[in-house]
Amino acid sequence: MQGRTKVKSQAMSRFEIVAREDFSDVTYLLEFHHPLMAKAARPGQFVIVMSHEHGERIPLTIADFDREKGTITLVIQAVGKTTREMQQTCQVGTTLYGVVGPMGDPSHTSGAKKVVCVGGGLGVAPIYPQARAFKEAGAYVIGIVGFRTRDLVFWEDKFRACCDEFIVCTDDGSAGIKGLITDGIKLAIAKHPDIGELVAIGPPIMMKACAALTQPHNIKTVVSLNPIMVDGTGMCGGCRVKIGGQVKFACVDGPDFDGHQVDFDDLMARLRRFKAEEKTALERWSESCRMKNEIETASLTQQSPAYSPDNLSVEPSALPDPFEEVKGG
Repeated sequence: MQGRTKVKSQAMSRFEIVAREDFSDVTYLLEFHHPLMAKAARPGQFVIVMSHEHGERIPLTIADFDREKGTITLVIQAVGKTTREMQQTCQVGTTLYGVVGPMGDPSHTSGAKKVVCVGGGLGVAPIYPQARAFKEAGAYVIGIVGFRTRDLVFWEDKFRACCDEFIVCTDDGSAGIKGLITDGIKLAIAKHPDIGELVAIGPPIMMKACAALTQPHNIKTVVSLNPIMVDGTGMCGGCRVKIGGQVKFACVDGPDFDGHQVDFDDLMARLRRFKAEEKTALERWSESCRMKNEIETASLTQQSPAYSPDNLSVEPSALPDPFEEVKGG
């Protein structure tokens, strides 16, 4: 009886994935059911996810939440072993083993009358609830997002619904303006000298560039930091960042901080600290998948000699580094 109760409790603790969308070869959306979390979630917060019982705990910023549907939306980029594994295994109808959150201090919607919300690369997703919150608070919202090319653009309709002005930047000029996301910010500043605040989410090098651009104009600049995290409660100290010469913990003091006070060079150095180990973990996982697929291929080939195994092969690919500079996001 106790065994049955335990199994039932474990099953009930898992969170069903109710929607999935693939934006590119490495970027995908997962929407999972969690009514209590959806009710409590606020812009700027994050969750810690375990995809299976023996999985790694990874922090992911909340990209959207729907209180009526009781769902949380995450947009994930396959940059390492765990996110690559989730890309393969997390499908509609499957479940996440564990989700903790919402965590972090929610973003504070200031009284600024005119706000610029900037999202570069994967930062496009979590900047959306910020833009929506500012619009709901009565601010004039200018949205600026950056992608490498038109094929990677997503959520354009969602942004246009909550932004008074919307600028898309792409490397190749296939959508919006051609250039870096900072080029979009320069256009906004030139047109609106009365901007009260800028919020930026994206690779550290991008947020650093945003802060450097706004500082001479005395524009309040808030950035969202996502350093290495372990427990998400401030106990491990892994997410420490330097803000104005003081040590802060992104999981409990952030993730939002004054962009003009962040030591971005220290942040980027810490983010690369375990790069070798992360590469090794990805290679081991890729090799394990390859061996598994070879066994499956052999079995299927025996059953059907004409069977083509091309779609089962798992080859390690060059994954994007989220900490490198991304032109146009």
